[in-house]
This record gives sequence, C-alpha cells and structure tokens, in this order.
Amino acid sequence: MSEQSTHNLFELFRSRFPTNGNTPFLSVKDGPTYSYDDLERISAQYANVLVTCGLKPGDRVAVQIEKSPEGVFLYLACLRAGAVFLPLNTAYQADELDYFLGDAEPVIVVGDPNARALADLCATRKIVRFLTLGANGAGTLTDQSHDAASTFTTTPRGESDLAAILYSSGTTGRPKGVMLTHANLAANATALHQVWRFAPDDVLLHTLPIFHTHGLFVALNTVLLNGTGMIFHAKFDAKAVIADMPDATVFMGVPTYYVRLLANPAFTAETCRTIRLFLSGSAPLLDETARAFEARTGQQIVERYGMTEAGIITSADVDKPRRAGDVGWPLPGVSLRIAGNDNAELPRGETGEIQIKGPGLFKGYWRKPEKTSEDFTTDEFFKTGDLAHLDENGMVAIVGRAKDMMICGGFNVYPKEIETIIDSLPGVIESAVVGMPHPDFGESGLAVVTLAPGTTVLSTQDLRDALKKDLANYKIPKLLVIADELPRNAMGKVQKNVLRAAYKAQWDAALQMSRPQPA
Repeated sequence: MSEQSTHNLFELFRSRFPTNGNTPFLSVKDGPTYSYDDLERISAQYANVLVTCGLKPGDRVAVQIEKSPEGVFLYLACLRAGAVFLPLNTAYQADELDYFLGDAEPVIVVGDPNARALADLCATRKIVRFLTLGANGAGTLTDQSHDAASTFTTTPRGESDLAAILYSSGTTGRPKGVMLTHANLAANATALHQVWRFAPDDVLLHTLPIFHTHGLFVALNTVLLNGTGMIFHAKFDAKAVIADMPDATVFMGVPTYYVRLLANPAFTAETCRTIRLFLSGSAPLLDETARAFEARTGQQIVERYGMTEAGIITSADVDKPRRAGDVGWPLPGVSLRIAGNDNAELPRGETGEIQIKGPGLFKGYWRKPEKTSEDFTTDEFFKTGDLAHLDENGMVAIVGRAKDMMICGGFNVYPKEIETIIDSLPGVIESAVVGMPHPDFGESGLAVVTLAPGTTVLSTQDLRDALKKDLANYKIPKLLVIADELPRNAMGKVQKNVLRAAYKAQWDAALQMSRPQPA
C-alpha cells in the first residue's frame, strides 16, 4: 500500500495541515506554543522511539498520564507508527489497571514518572517496555526522543485496521474494549467538521481530559482536520477559562463546566462574545442550566449525543432554537431508528431504543465476539441501550437508558421523566432517580436530590406533594433522599450504580417500615 493510498488517520490530518508550518497548533497558557512543524517533529521522534522499543503495527500502547501537549503528540505518534492507542483514565487504581493490562496485552505502557504501581504491574505481567511521560513533558520517552530522528514515514493502514481501543465504563460488569478503526475515527471527525461548520479562523478552547472520546477524538480530531489551533488547559478551571475565552471561537464542555462558569460573576456576554459555538455532551444538560446560560450570554449551548462505540451520533443545529431534552439529528452517514423489543422500527413519536448504523460505528468489542454479536441486530444495527423518540421533524429526544427503565406494577417508568419534574422545582439543583427492588411492584424509584445553598424549607414531603400534581402515583419514588451531591465519573455522568449501592441499606429500612407490623 502506497503512502498516498493509506487510510492511516494521521495522513488525513496531514492533508489538512496549513501550508505554513509555523502556524500555531497548541498554545499553553503561560507556557509554550507548538506549531504544526513542532507537531510533525515531536510526533515523529516519539514514533521512532516506539519502533525502537520493538513496536509493530497493530501492537497496543497503553497510556495513563496527566494531560499535557506531549500526551497529544504521543497519540499522534501511535497513529503514525500504526499502533493501537489505549488511553486509560488517570483515576484508575491498581486492580483496574491490572485488568486492562491483562485484557489488552500492550507491548508498551506509558505512565507518569512517579507511577510506581503501574510500573510494578508491568513488571508482574512481564511488560518490559515501560516508558514515562510527565505533565511537564519530562520522562524517559522525552529523554529518548532527543536522540531520535525528527522524520518518520507514516505506517500504511487499512480502513479496518485499529487506531484505538477505549474501555467502556463497566457499570454493568467488566469494562469492554471498544475497537475503533482509522476509518471510524476519520468518518466521525469529517462529519463533525461539516455539521459544526469549522472554519479557517476557528480556535478551540480545550479543557477536557484526553483519555476519553470527548476530549481525545471529538475535540482534537476536529481541530487537526481543520488545520487550526487550540488553547490547551491541563484541566478545567472557570477563572482560567473565562480569561482565555476572548481568544477562542469554540468551546466544548460537559454540563458541570457550564454550571461552574455560571457560578462565576465574571462570566458575562462580553466575556464570551468571540465564541461562536458552545457544545455540551458526555452527560445530560439540565434545562435550568441551558436557560440560565442563554439569559446570561444571549447564546445557546448546542447539545449532541454520542457514545464510545460510535463517537458523536446526533447533534443539534447551530442555528436552530434549542428544545429541552433534544439532541438534534443524526450526523451525515448515520442511519438511526427507534426500535421496539423486536428490533422493528416504531412509528414516529413512540419511545424505543436508539439503533444505529454508519461508518463511524466501532468494529466490535476487543476479544468479546459473543458480546459484539449480542449488541447488533440481524440487519447490522447497533443496539445503543438508550431510549428516545423522534419528533415530527426527526429530531431525537433522549428519554434515558434502557437499563434505567423501571417496571413498576407492570407499567414502564422512565427516570428521566421524574428527574425533569424534580429538577424544575424551586431550590432543586439536580436529581437522579434509580430503580430499586420492591416486593409488591417489582421495582420502584429511589430519588436522590441536591438542593441549592440556603434552601432549607424544601423537605422530602414537599417533593412528594409536588410530584403528585404531575405524575401518576406508580411513578412517584417510594423513597426521596436529599444529598449534598451526586456521584459522578470523570466526564460528569451521574453514577447510578453507585447510588444504588450507597442507599441500599436506607432503601431496605424504608421498605421494612412500610410493611404492616404484627399486632
């Protein structure tokens, strides 16, 4: 396969790079600015180090490091060398890491210089190539790269060759390795570039982690495909983001980021006057947050819907009014249907499972062919497990996860419906509703609610009384709890499995008290 015909994602990026190599690619606040020439040079040096360490095309490179520009160059080096990039959440502990190393069998592991536990795991599993890369760029990888050649011929890859493996969250069992090909990532980046209308003068303000689809593929890949620059923050800090907004045109965040921006009085319409596109994803955006944002800034937050297995699936339109709960239309090339339990398409307006097909859809689960087969229909649609309905214009409105749906006394109950009503009550910040086992109804709801500071008059009985005005009795949670906060993962998603475990004893006690007591 010739260099010109390769499907290696890096070559697609390179075809869009600016002709002037001095064009800024990545700027660090109060730090260096890296040009596109720097990108070419450093990623080539890293790729040469990886190959010197014995890396062959198709080998996995596991990476658990703090966010840094060098981490971006390492990702690109893996693409160039034909490796399979395996980013790991920096919060993972030894037992979790041991599972990933055993399952993926990486040839090279890159960790922080002080990652003693990871180094020990590599020794135990006889992974001899353990390199280090710190948040400041220091480490053995950088040290070795100084003597490496600054050019590298990109390894040819086919459309079906793997570019990355990302592990699912594993809330319903052991995490699964999602296999993403060069063609998958190229298709999704190209569609996003088109739908979000990236232009030659766009600058992304990047504050997301880069071990996750959102910050790694959605954010980085669209910038690289656009051949423009980004302002790079190691983590989200509202004050720092506000300071840098006047120099950016696009901001991608999770709902928590927008809540924190709104909590800062310095965040104003003037602050964000240059931002043409605010995007939110990875977790549901509360309608209250969206309305408060629009009132403060005069701008809308564009919501989209995606998952690790497919990247971004739908996106709201940049120029169309926002509607609460809607996540837009399928991206170009994506076929989407709402299906019933028999996988047949439902009439428009009915609630069912989102099923999709398209070029961005993953190749399958790593070393789990049975699970892969189970999650696809006979006509090759992927069963997302997300519930939604389509409006008269074909816009997708998410209802919740199929696994979150409760069957209370034979009736389907969608937690999202209950959460929406609770969240609309004065004094409520946010709520999460989960199904719990019930001896009479099969399942019933547990609602965990967080209140705004200073809200002391709202009790669980007040919540129950308010819900009775809008919901059938079987939908009203049997137990309502007021908490300081909701447990979240690194991308801001509420961890409902953690809530179930945390409140099990309280749930069991409430059930016991509600049962008739012997005379």
